[in-house]
Amino acid sequence: MRIDIDLDKCCGAGQCVLAAPETFDQRDEDGLVVLLDADPPAAHAARVREAAALCPALAIEVSE
Repeated sequence: MRIDIDLDKCCGAGQCVLAAPETFDQRDEDGLVVLLDADPPAAHAARVREAAALCPALAIEVSE
């Protein structure tokens, strides 16, 4: 699984953190997404895909 983040699109909504807190966080200074685990275990794959789907700015892209 590959996770790509487009920080230019990120609006800091935090839906990714709520869906997959073990993979995503937010920067304190501006709320933009931080990728905590670029290679999450297979057990987290569904939550990572859900986080990408929930992102209102479509800033997260997940590929296999």
